[in-house]
Amino acid sequence: MDKNKAHFDVMSLFNRKKSDFVKISAPMVRYSKLQFRSLLRSYNCDLCFTPMILADSFCQSSKARNNEFTTNSYDSPTITQFAANNVNDFVTASKLISPFCDGVDLNCGCPQRWAKHMGIGCVMLENPQIIFDMVQECRNQIARPFTVSVKMRILKDVKKTLEVCKQLENCGISFLTIHSRTSSQLTGDIDLNTLKLITESVNVPIIANGGVKSLEDCQKLHQEVNCQGVMVANGLLTNPMLFTGSKEITIDCIQKWINICFNSTIKPDDYNSTNKLTIKEKPYNLTFQCFHHHLVFMLEKFLPRAKRRIFNDFKRFDQVLDFLADEFKIFPQLFDLEKFKQHQISNLVYNCEINNKENVVCEYDYEKDGNFFKNKVQFDGNEEFGIQELYLEG
Repeated sequence: MDKNKAHFDVMSLFNRKKSDFVKISAPMVRYSKLQFRSLLRSYNCDLCFTPMILADSFCQSSKARNNEFTTNSYDSPTITQFAANNVNDFVTASKLISPFCDGVDLNCGCPQRWAKHMGIGCVMLENPQIIFDMVQECRNQIARPFTVSVKMRILKDVKKTLEVCKQLENCGISFLTIHSRTSSQLTGDIDLNTLKLITESVNVPIIANGGVKSLEDCQKLHQEVNCQGVMVANGLLTNPMLFTGSKEITIDCIQKWINICFNSTIKPDDYNSTNKLTIKEKPYNLTFQCFHHHLVFMLEKFLPRAKRRIFNDFKRFDQVLDFLADEFKIFPQLFDLEKFKQHQISNLVYNCEINNKENVVCEYDYEKDGNFFKNKVQFDGNEEFGIQELYLEG
């Protein structure tokens, strides 16, 4: 991918949709990977977020860069979300990723204990001056139209919540995503009153997040609080067609998922010689977890409980493909050459300036298994929480 490619102007989405709202997929650990973003774009999703990425690991480790961010020419507009607790990590990670996406977002909403222990997520709101410094410095160092945004939860003190939002606007934030629950509220109704106050108090676009499970829910939320965008998480996992207004997923959607995944496993040089329409074990550019877990969600309404148990226990690609062929007559299909090229994962080369060392060229190795973040976060001497146990905010 050309390092100097033009950024998509994300702010133009909000300008075009003044009478409507921007439809956005949330940053979900494990699930907001490139292949799923590609699927969502075919069903009226205007803007996609990557999964949350730890900024310090992204700066320091080529393995993290190799496994936590992939893209292609179809993958736009895309916002990369980082979790960070200091200016240097956030700005450095943002500068590294900036040639390959359209904006960065700072996670100030994750409520999990492991995140609090690491000093990231919603705990950042306890010392908002750090957030202000991170946003302002990033905004100063990366030129527009590249966007700098924050996704945050609300505070119990409404006045303090509004103060944070107003100060973020003063720091040059592009837009702001509000998950309208406090850090102690994982489920339940969102706080519509505070959300409405925020939209009335700042001039930057506000994206509302929390509790939406259908397009009708999105429309209702937009009308009630006058937000410029609505972000959905869990609802898109079970129904990637949600933004089209479809209440149920179709077989065609599942077929598209199979095709996107299958074509991502074919190396460009092998396109003309591909004659076996299947996915081999340990394929190029695809993990079984990514492929299978999305199907577990998407097939929930199609399969009776007994067959769901069988399907959910599969461990190999051939088991899944044989099952889909028998049950739904679904088989992998090869894209035409133009579409295949569009969906080919880009070979990214990072220009790394880390720890005051000379520039180091870091190249992606896409044949890794995508499981870089396996380490556990330990605290209290007893409990362990994996980085992948992030609660899916919906």
